[in-house]
Amino acid sequence: MSPKQSPLHDRHAALGAKFAEFGGWEMPLEYPTGVLKEHAAVRNAVGIFDVSHLGKLDVRGPGAAAYLNGCLSNDLGRIGPGRAQYTLACDATTGGVVDDLIAYLHDDDHVLLVPNAANTAEVRRRLEAGAPEGVTITDQHESHAVLAVQGPRSDEVLAALDLPTGHGYMSFEVTPFDGEDVVVCRTGYTGERGYELVAANTVAPQLWDALLAAGEQHDMLPCGLGARDTLRTEMGYPLHGQDISLDVTPNQARLGWAVGWSKPDFWGKEALVAEKEAGVRVTLRGLVAQGRGIARPQMTVKLADDLPVGHVTSGTFSPTLRKGVALALVNSQIQVGAEVLVDVRGRPEVFVVTPPPFVDTDVRES
Repeated sequence: MSPKQSPLHDRHAALGAKFAEFGGWEMPLEYPTGVLKEHAAVRNAVGIFDVSHLGKLDVRGPGAAAYLNGCLSNDLGRIGPGRAQYTLACDATTGGVVDDLIAYLHDDDHVLLVPNAANTAEVRRRLEAGAPEGVTITDQHESHAVLAVQGPRSDEVLAALDLPTGHGYMSFEVTPFDGEDVVVCRTGYTGERGYELVAANTVAPQLWDALLAAGEQHDMLPCGLGARDTLRTEMGYPLHGQDISLDVTPNQARLGWAVGWSKPDFWGKEALVAEKEAGVRVTLRGLVAQGRGIARPQMTVKLADDLPVGHVTSGTFSPTLRKGVALALVNSQIQVGAEVLVDVRGRPEVFVVTPPPFVDTDVRES
């Protein structure tokens, strides 16, 4: 089966993008400028990403928000309309992470969920299985695009198009563009100040073109999934399928802050409470290289006596720090500051256990 394509595919091809398959979609991996320059543009100026592979599940009906609150881990009661929230869909039996996603709370009867590409169908299936009468889950995966404008100059780019800026972190506004409503949310997967825009496919190409034109004077670059990965790894943001999965719980991934422990119920609550009380055996930790080694997923993490204590889940070269950074699932007794060895193609490389984010950003500043 051929991978799906973004409504902006032709735009990317015209810009010389190198494509890669991701979550069943053919998406830009990088442009001729290369990952390092794209990464630097986001950290220092502004970049634009097409992340239309992300899922879009429109949940509507009487009590839609209350229903979701009994399913997803975080507590929608902590936020009000016009706010977004990072949350998890966990397995009801084991507590493992089915997916991590963003919930956009429009009102009590309308929530937009943005899951990962590969997991959209499974999240929808699980939600539909228990949905009360009148609550519908509509898949807008192939009818709506998602564009991410990320970086210190992102406000200036949006303001040039009269798009809303300046609203608080994890909040959104709905605004018209070319006759269609666009959701503009102050969030992103890079750690920089920025916005994600959800727009119908009918206007997404025009929106992309307008944003690129407005960004020229701010040194904007189009950016691919390669830079998106180096940026998110520098922040320690988990990637589903690597750092979190059905085999990894929120407790193990240090995502307990995204769990509404006091809620009456959510998928996997019983298992997760029991695990939290008993203590986890493995923990997701950050690692920073002391030498030139670059850790990659599945590389073994050891102690000095050659005792294996875990494995790398995500690893890359940090363009900002100019050294290797990684996330790894390791024995929970391994503490911050400890030195460990990563087996990099048969050569032991020293890494120090370091809490992410590995770089400083102003993502939450108003």
